Amino acid sequence: MARGIKDRVAIVGMGCSRFGERWNDDAETLMVEAFDECIADAGIDVSRIDAAWLGVGFEAQNIGPSGIPLATALRLPDIGVTKVENYCATGTDSFRGAVYAVASGAADIALAMGVEKLKDTGYGGLPARSRGLNFDMYGVTGSAPGNFAQIAAPYRAKHGVSRDDLKRAMAHVSVKSHANGARNPKAHLRKAIDIETVLNAPMIAEPLGLFDCCGVSDGAACAIVTTPEIARELGRTDPVLVKSIQLVTSNGWELQHAGGWDGTYFHTTRKAAARAYAEAGVTDPRAEIDLLEVHDCFSITELVTMEDLFISKEGQAWKDILDGFYDADGHTPCQIDGGLKCFGHPIGASGLRMIYENYLQLQGRAGERQRADGPKLALSHNLGGAPIQNVSAITIVGLEGA
Repeated sequence: MARGIKDRVAIVGMGCSRFGERWNDDAETLMVEAFDECIADAGIDVSRIDAAWLGVGFEAQNIGPSGIPLATALRLPDIGVTKVENYCATGTDSFRGAVYAVASGAADIALAMGVEKLKDTGYGGLPARSRGLNFDMYGVTGSAPGNFAQIAAPYRAKHGVSRDDLKRAMAHVSVKSHANGARNPKAHLRKAIDIETVLNAPMIAEPLGLFDCCGVSDGAACAIVTTPEIARELGRTDPVLVKSIQLVTSNGWELQHAGGWDGTYFHTTRKAAARAYAEAGVTDPRAEIDLLEVHDCFSITELVTMEDLFISKEGQAWKDILDGFYDADGHTPCQIDGGLKCFGHPIGASGLRMIYENYLQLQGRAGERQRADGPKLALSHNLGGAPIQNVSAITIVGLEGA
Protein backbone atom coordinates (compact mmCIF):
# COMPACT_ATOMS: atom_id res chain seq x y z
CA MET A 1 0.00 0.00 0.00
CA ALA A 2 0.98 3.68 -0.05
CA ARG A 3 3.52 4.99 2.45
CA GLY A 4 0.73 5.94 4.84
CA ILE A 5 0.58 8.60 7.54
CA LYS A 6 1.59 6.68 10.67
CA ASP A 7 3.06 9.04 13.30
CA ARG A 8 3.23 11.97 10.85
CA VAL A 9 0.39 13.93 12.49
CA ALA A 10 -0.35 14.75 16.14
CA ILE A 11 -3.59 15.84 17.79
CA VAL A 12 -2.92 18.87 20.01
CA GLY A 13 -6.45 19.86 20.89
CA MET A 14 -9.97 18.44 20.92
CA GLY A 15 -13.34 19.63 22.07
CA CYS A 16 -16.90 18.35 22.21
CA SER A 17 -20.18 20.01 23.05
CA ARG A 18 -22.79 18.40 25.22
CA PHE A 19 -24.95 16.18 23.00
CA GLY A 20 -28.72 16.12 23.30
CA GLU A 21 -31.88 17.98 22.39
CA ARG A 22 -30.38 21.45 22.21
CA TRP A 23 -33.58 23.29 21.33
CA ASN A 24 -32.32 26.74 22.32
CA ASP A 25 -28.97 26.55 20.50
CA ASP A 26 -28.20 26.87 16.82
CA ALA A 27 -25.44 25.01 14.95
CA GLU A 28 -23.05 27.95 15.27
CA THR A 29 -23.44 27.95 19.06
CA LEU A 30 -22.65 24.23 19.19
CA MET A 31 -19.54 24.73 17.04
CA VAL A 32 -18.32 27.52 19.30
CA GLU A 33 -18.91 25.35 22.38
CA ALA A 34 -16.76 22.55 20.96
CA PHE A 35 -14.13 24.93 19.57
CA ASP A 36 -13.67 26.84 22.84
CA GLU A 37 -12.66 23.61 24.57
CA CYS A 38 -10.52 22.56 21.61
CA ILE A 39 -8.54 25.79 21.21
CA ALA A 40 -7.94 26.05 24.97
CA ASP A 41 -6.70 22.46 24.94
CA ALA A 42 -4.34 23.22 22.04
CA GLY A 43 -3.03 26.36 23.73
CA ILE A 44 -2.73 28.32 20.49
CA ASP A 45 -4.30 31.41 19.00
CA VAL A 46 -6.86 30.97 16.23
CA SER A 47 -4.55 32.92 13.91
CA ARG A 48 -2.24 29.89 13.71
CA ILE A 49 -4.84 27.69 11.97
CA ASP A 50 -3.94 27.32 8.29
CA ALA A 51 -6.93 25.37 6.96
CA ALA A 52 -10.23 23.90 8.17
CA TRP A 53 -12.75 21.20 7.29
CA LEU A 54 -16.43 21.29 8.24
CA GLY A 55 -18.45 18.08 8.32
CA VAL A 56 -22.26 18.20 8.24
CA GLY A 57 -24.41 15.20 7.32
CA PHE A 58 -27.63 17.00 6.38
CA GLU A 59 -26.50 20.41 5.16
CA ALA A 60 -29.80 21.40 3.55
CA GLN A 61 -31.57 21.22 6.90
CA ASN A 62 -29.34 23.41 9.05
CA ILE A 63 -25.99 24.75 7.80
CA GLY A 64 -26.01 25.36 4.06
CA PRO A 65 -23.77 24.33 1.16
CA SER A 66 -20.46 25.99 2.10
CA GLY A 67 -17.83 26.34 4.80
CA ILE A 68 -18.89 29.91 5.56
CA PRO A 69 -20.81 29.07 8.79
CA LEU A 70 -17.64 27.64 10.36
CA ALA A 71 -15.47 30.55 9.24
CA THR A 72 -17.91 33.14 10.59
CA ALA A 73 -18.80 31.34 13.83
CA LEU A 74 -15.12 30.94 14.79
CA ARG A 75 -13.82 34.09 13.05
CA LEU A 76 -11.20 32.01 11.27
CA PRO A 77 -8.25 34.00 9.88
CA ASP A 78 -9.19 34.26 6.17
CA ILE A 79 -8.36 30.63 5.40
CA GLY A 80 -9.91 27.95 3.23
CA VAL A 81 -12.75 25.93 4.72
CA THR A 82 -13.79 22.72 2.95
CA LYS A 83 -17.35 21.44 3.44
CA VAL A 84 -17.64 17.64 3.79
CA GLU A 85 -20.70 15.38 3.60
CA ASN A 86 -20.28 11.59 3.65
CA TYR A 87 -23.21 10.02 5.52
CA CYS A 88 -22.36 8.99 9.09
CA ALA A 89 -18.64 8.94 8.21
CA THR A 90 -18.76 12.72 7.75
CA GLY A 91 -16.94 13.61 10.98
CA THR A 92 -14.12 11.20 10.27
CA ASP A 93 -13.85 12.47 6.71
CA SER A 94 -13.45 16.06 7.93
CA PHE A 95 -10.71 14.81 10.27
CA ARG A 96 -9.11 12.96 7.37
CA GLY A 97 -8.94 16.17 5.35
CA ALA A 98 -7.21 18.08 8.15
CA VAL A 99 -4.80 15.22 8.85
CA TYR A 100 -3.87 14.78 5.20
CA ALA A 101 -3.23 18.53 4.86
CA VAL A 102 -0.71 18.40 7.70
CA ALA A 103 0.84 15.11 6.56
CA SER A 104 1.37 16.53 3.07
CA GLY A 105 2.96 19.72 4.32
CA ALA A 106 0.21 21.90 2.89
CA ALA A 107 -0.70 23.11 6.39
CA ASP A 108 1.20 23.30 9.67
CA ILE A 109 -1.94 23.40 11.81
CA ALA A 110 -5.42 22.38 10.65
CA LEU A 111 -8.89 22.20 12.15
CA ALA A 112 -11.61 19.57 11.70
CA MET A 113 -15.17 20.27 12.86
CA GLY A 114 -18.29 18.12 12.76
CA VAL A 115 -21.73 19.42 13.68
CA GLU A 116 -25.40 18.55 13.34
CA LYS A 117 -28.56 20.35 14.44
CA LEU A 118 -31.37 17.88 13.78
CA LYS A 119 -33.82 17.73 16.65
CA ASP A 120 -35.78 20.85 15.69
CA THR A 121 -36.14 19.64 12.08
CA GLY A 122 -38.10 16.57 13.14
CA TYR A 123 -35.50 14.21 11.66
CA GLY A 124 -35.60 10.82 13.35
CA GLY A 125 -33.99 8.25 11.09
CA LEU A 126 -37.16 7.32 9.20
CA PRO A 127 -37.59 7.75 5.44
CA ALA A 128 -37.37 11.37 4.36
CA ARG A 129 -38.19 13.12 1.09
CA SER A 130 -36.44 16.03 -0.60
CA ARG A 131 -33.06 14.32 -0.95
CA GLY A 132 -33.14 14.40 -4.75
CA LEU A 133 -34.98 12.55 -7.51
CA ASN A 134 -33.02 9.30 -7.22
CA PHE A 135 -33.58 9.13 -3.47
CA ASP A 136 -37.31 9.65 -3.94
CA MET A 137 -37.38 6.58 -6.19
CA TYR A 138 -35.66 4.13 -3.84
CA GLY A 139 -34.93 5.70 -0.44
CA VAL A 140 -38.52 6.07 0.72
CA THR A 141 -39.13 2.31 0.73
CA GLY A 142 -36.83 1.55 3.66
CA SER A 143 -35.90 2.79 7.10
CA ALA A 144 -32.68 2.61 9.06
CA PRO A 145 -34.06 0.12 11.64
CA GLY A 146 -35.59 -2.01 8.89
CA ASN A 147 -32.40 -2.06 6.85
CA PHE A 148 -30.06 -2.97 9.70
CA ALA A 149 -32.45 -5.49 11.27
CA GLN A 150 -31.99 -7.62 8.17
CA ILE A 151 -28.45 -8.54 9.25
CA ALA A 152 -29.78 -10.62 12.14
CA ALA A 153 -31.58 -13.46 10.32
CA PRO A 154 -28.73 -14.40 7.94
CA TYR A 155 -26.23 -14.06 10.80
CA ARG A 156 -28.23 -16.50 12.92
CA ALA A 157 -28.61 -18.94 10.05
CA LYS A 158 -24.96 -18.84 9.01
CA HIS A 159 -23.53 -19.24 12.50
CA GLY A 160 -26.21 -21.40 14.12
CA VAL A 161 -27.15 -18.88 16.80
CA SER A 162 -30.56 -19.10 18.42
CA ARG A 163 -32.83 -16.07 18.43
CA ASP A 164 -32.76 -15.95 22.24
CA ASP A 165 -28.96 -16.01 22.41
CA LEU A 166 -28.60 -13.31 19.77
CA LYS A 167 -31.31 -11.16 21.33
CA ARG A 168 -29.66 -11.43 24.76
CA ALA A 169 -26.26 -10.49 23.33
CA MET A 170 -27.83 -7.49 21.58
CA ALA A 171 -29.48 -6.51 24.86
CA HIS A 172 -26.12 -6.69 26.63
CA VAL A 173 -24.73 -4.23 24.06
CA SER A 174 -27.43 -1.72 24.99
CA VAL A 175 -27.17 -2.27 28.74
CA LYS A 176 -23.40 -1.73 28.51
CA SER A 177 -23.80 1.53 26.60
CA HIS A 178 -26.37 2.87 29.04
CA ALA A 179 -24.16 2.03 32.02
CA ASN A 180 -21.25 3.83 30.37
CA GLY A 181 -23.32 6.82 29.29
CA ALA A 182 -24.58 7.29 32.84
CA ARG A 183 -21.02 8.25 33.82
CA ASN A 184 -20.62 10.79 31.01
CA PRO A 185 -21.73 14.37 31.75
CA LYS A 186 -21.87 15.25 28.02
CA ALA A 187 -24.01 12.26 27.02
CA HIS A 188 -27.52 12.62 25.62
CA LEU A 189 -28.90 9.63 27.58
CA ARG A 190 -27.59 9.15 31.13
CA LYS A 191 -29.85 6.51 32.65
CA ALA A 192 -28.72 2.93 33.32
CA ILE A 193 -31.12 0.14 32.32
CA ASP A 194 -31.34 -3.59 32.96
CA ILE A 195 -31.43 -6.41 30.46
CA GLU A 196 -35.08 -7.27 31.06
CA THR A 197 -36.07 -3.71 30.09
CA VAL A 198 -34.32 -4.19 26.76
CA LEU A 199 -35.74 -7.66 26.12
CA ASN A 200 -39.31 -6.58 26.90
CA ALA A 201 -39.25 -3.26 25.02
CA PRO A 202 -41.59 -2.59 22.08
CA MET A 203 -40.43 -4.06 18.78
CA ILE A 204 -39.24 -1.61 16.13
CA ALA A 205 -38.01 -3.97 13.39
CA GLU A 206 -37.56 -7.64 14.25
CA PRO A 207 -35.37 -8.37 16.20
CA LEU A 208 -34.58 -4.73 17.06
CA GLY A 209 -36.51 -3.41 20.01
CA LEU A 210 -36.70 0.16 21.21
CA PHE A 211 -33.45 -0.03 23.20
CA ASP A 212 -31.56 -1.67 20.33
CA CYS A 213 -31.76 1.57 18.33
CA CYS A 214 -29.83 4.82 18.76
CA GLY A 215 -31.53 8.14 18.25
CA VAL A 216 -30.21 11.35 16.74
CA SER A 217 -28.89 14.34 18.66
CA ASP A 218 -27.68 17.90 18.33
CA GLY A 219 -23.98 18.44 18.93
CA ALA A 220 -20.52 19.32 17.67
CA ALA A 221 -16.97 18.02 18.06
CA CYS A 222 -13.64 19.22 16.70
CA ALA A 223 -9.90 18.60 16.56
CA ILE A 224 -6.75 20.60 15.92
CA VAL A 225 -3.89 18.68 14.35
CA THR A 226 -0.28 19.49 13.53
CA THR A 227 3.09 17.84 13.06
CA PRO A 228 4.73 15.97 15.95
CA GLU A 229 7.56 18.53 15.88
CA ILE A 230 5.19 21.48 16.34
CA ALA A 231 3.29 19.52 18.99
CA ARG A 232 6.49 19.20 21.01
CA GLU A 233 7.16 22.92 20.55
CA LEU A 234 3.73 23.45 22.11
CA GLY A 235 4.79 21.43 25.13
CA ARG A 236 3.36 18.01 24.26
CA THR A 237 5.90 15.57 25.67
CA ASP A 238 3.81 12.50 24.81
CA PRO A 239 1.45 13.58 22.02
CA VAL A 240 -1.46 11.52 20.70
CA LEU A 241 -0.44 10.52 17.18
CA VAL A 242 -2.54 9.47 14.22
CA LYS A 243 -1.55 5.91 13.32
CA SER A 244 -3.92 5.41 10.38
CA ILE A 245 -7.09 6.59 8.65
CA GLN A 246 -8.84 4.45 6.06
CA LEU A 247 -12.16 5.03 4.31
CA VAL A 248 -13.90 2.55 1.98
CA THR A 249 -17.03 3.26 -0.07
CA SER A 250 -19.38 0.61 -1.49
CA ASN A 251 -19.03 0.18 -5.25
CA GLY A 252 -22.15 -1.89 -5.84
CA TRP A 253 -20.62 -5.32 -5.14
CA GLU A 254 -22.97 -6.02 -2.24
CA LEU A 255 -25.95 -5.43 -4.52
CA GLN A 256 -24.89 -7.77 -7.31
CA HIS A 257 -26.02 -11.05 -5.68
CA ALA A 258 -23.31 -12.91 -7.58
CA GLY A 259 -22.21 -15.36 -4.91
CA GLY A 260 -20.29 -12.83 -2.80
CA TRP A 261 -21.88 -10.94 0.06
CA ASP A 262 -24.24 -12.99 2.23
CA GLY A 263 -25.73 -10.17 4.34
CA THR A 264 -24.04 -11.16 7.62
CA TYR A 265 -21.28 -8.54 7.74
CA PHE A 266 -20.12 -5.16 6.42
CA HIS A 267 -17.80 -5.61 3.46
CA THR A 268 -16.47 -2.04 3.57
CA THR A 269 -15.59 -2.30 7.27
CA ARG A 270 -13.53 -5.43 6.71
CA LYS A 271 -11.64 -3.77 3.87
CA ALA A 272 -11.06 -0.57 5.84
CA ALA A 273 -9.97 -2.49 8.94
CA ALA A 274 -7.40 -4.56 7.08
CA ARG A 275 -5.90 -1.46 5.48
CA ALA A 276 -5.95 0.53 8.74
CA TYR A 277 -4.12 -2.22 10.61
CA ALA A 278 -1.52 -2.48 7.85
CA GLU A 279 -0.96 1.28 7.90
CA ALA A 280 -0.68 1.33 11.70
CA GLY A 281 1.50 -1.77 11.89
CA VAL A 282 -1.08 -3.74 13.91
CA THR A 283 -0.78 -7.49 13.40
CA ASP A 284 -3.01 -8.80 16.22
CA PRO A 285 -5.88 -6.34 16.80
CA ARG A 286 -7.50 -8.40 19.55
CA ALA A 287 -4.32 -8.12 21.61
CA GLU A 288 -3.05 -4.71 20.49
CA ILE A 289 -6.14 -2.46 20.36
CA ASP A 290 -6.93 -1.19 23.86
CA LEU A 291 -10.16 0.75 23.23
CA LEU A 292 -12.93 0.73 20.65
CA GLU A 293 -15.46 3.35 19.59
CA VAL A 294 -17.68 1.88 16.87
CA HIS A 295 -20.78 2.83 14.95
CA ASP A 296 -23.45 1.28 17.17
CA CYS A 297 -26.42 2.75 15.31
CA PHE A 298 -28.14 -0.51 16.28
CA SER A 299 -27.07 -3.21 18.71
CA ILE A 300 -26.78 -5.78 15.92
CA THR A 301 -24.42 -3.41 14.08
CA GLU A 302 -22.03 -3.24 17.03
CA LEU A 303 -22.14 -7.00 17.42
CA VAL A 304 -21.27 -7.71 13.78
CA THR A 305 -18.66 -4.95 13.71
CA MET A 306 -16.64 -6.74 16.39
CA GLU A 307 -16.07 -9.47 13.83
CA ASP A 308 -15.55 -7.10 10.92
CA LEU A 309 -12.74 -5.45 12.90
CA PHE A 310 -11.20 -8.89 13.47
CA ILE A 311 -11.43 -8.50 17.26
CA SER A 312 -13.87 -11.39 17.65
CA LYS A 313 -13.69 -14.48 15.48
CA GLU A 314 -16.41 -14.82 12.86
CA GLY A 315 -19.60 -16.09 14.43
CA GLN A 316 -18.27 -15.60 17.98
CA ALA A 317 -18.88 -11.93 18.79
CA TRP A 318 -22.15 -12.68 20.57
CA LYS A 319 -20.26 -14.94 22.99
CA ASP A 320 -17.54 -12.35 23.64
CA ILE A 321 -20.22 -9.75 24.33
CA LEU A 322 -22.03 -11.96 26.83
CA ASP A 323 -18.69 -12.83 28.47
CA GLY A 324 -18.07 -9.10 29.13
CA PHE A 325 -15.06 -8.83 26.81
CA TYR A 326 -16.23 -5.39 25.61
CA ASP A 327 -17.51 -4.05 28.95
CA ALA A 328 -15.92 -0.97 30.54
CA ASP A 329 -13.95 -3.28 32.86
CA GLY A 330 -13.47 -5.98 30.24
CA HIS A 331 -10.48 -6.84 28.07
CA THR A 332 -11.23 -4.32 25.31
CA PRO A 333 -13.86 -1.73 26.25
CA CYS A 334 -16.21 -0.69 23.47
CA GLN A 335 -18.24 2.53 23.77
CA ILE A 336 -16.75 3.42 27.14
CA ASP A 337 -18.38 6.86 26.72
CA GLY A 338 -21.85 5.50 25.90
CA GLY A 339 -21.45 5.32 22.12
CA LEU A 340 -23.98 6.53 19.59
CA LYS A 341 -26.63 4.81 21.69
CA CYS A 342 -26.17 7.06 24.72
CA PHE A 343 -23.57 9.77 24.07
CA GLY A 344 -25.76 10.55 21.07
CA HIS A 345 -25.59 10.73 17.29
CA PRO A 346 -25.39 14.19 15.72
CA ILE A 347 -24.52 12.68 12.35
CA GLY A 348 -21.77 15.05 11.21
CA ALA A 349 -20.13 15.13 14.65
CA SER A 350 -20.09 11.46 15.64
CA GLY A 351 -16.80 10.49 14.01
CA LEU A 352 -14.95 13.30 15.80
CA ARG A 353 -16.75 12.54 19.06
CA MET A 354 -15.33 9.01 18.93
CA ILE A 355 -11.80 10.31 18.36
CA TYR A 356 -12.36 12.81 21.19
CA GLU A 357 -13.07 10.01 23.65
CA ASN A 358 -10.07 7.97 22.53
CA TYR A 359 -7.88 11.09 22.77
CA LEU A 360 -8.98 11.73 26.37
CA GLN A 361 -8.53 8.09 27.35
CA LEU A 362 -5.00 7.93 25.91
CA GLN A 363 -4.07 11.00 27.95
CA GLY A 364 -5.72 9.74 31.15
CA ARG A 365 -8.20 12.63 31.15
CA ALA A 366 -11.58 10.86 30.83
CA GLY A 367 -12.65 11.41 34.42
CA GLU A 368 -15.01 8.90 36.01
CA ARG A 369 -14.98 6.68 32.94
CA GLN A 370 -11.16 6.61 32.58
CA ARG A 371 -9.72 3.18 31.79
CA ALA A 372 -7.23 2.56 34.60
CA ASP A 373 -4.74 0.34 32.80
CA GLY A 374 -3.19 3.09 30.65
CA PRO A 375 -4.45 2.49 27.10
CA LYS A 376 -1.94 3.17 24.33
CA LEU A 377 -3.79 2.37 21.09
CA ALA A 378 -7.44 3.14 20.29
CA LEU A 379 -9.68 2.63 17.26
CA SER A 380 -12.81 4.44 16.08
CA HIS A 381 -15.18 3.23 13.36
CA ASN A 382 -17.98 4.91 11.41
CA LEU A 383 -20.53 3.29 9.13
CA GLY A 384 -22.80 5.45 6.99
CA GLY A 385 -25.60 4.28 4.73
CA ALA A 386 -27.19 0.82 4.84
CA PRO A 387 -25.78 -2.73 4.94
CA ILE A 388 -26.17 -3.10 1.18
CA GLN A 389 -24.48 0.22 0.31
CA ASN A 390 -22.39 2.24 2.71
CA VAL A 391 -19.24 4.10 3.70
CA SER A 392 -16.89 2.79 6.41
CA ALA A 393 -14.16 4.86 8.03
CA ILE A 394 -11.59 3.74 10.58
CA THR A 395 -9.16 5.88 12.56
CA ILE A 396 -6.45 4.52 14.85
CA VAL A 397 -4.73 6.88 17.27
CA GLY A 398 -2.10 6.12 19.86
CA LEU A 399 0.86 7.20 21.91
CA GLU A 400 4.39 7.35 20.60
CA GLY A 401 5.85 3.86 20.20
CA ALA A 402 2.44 2.17 20.20
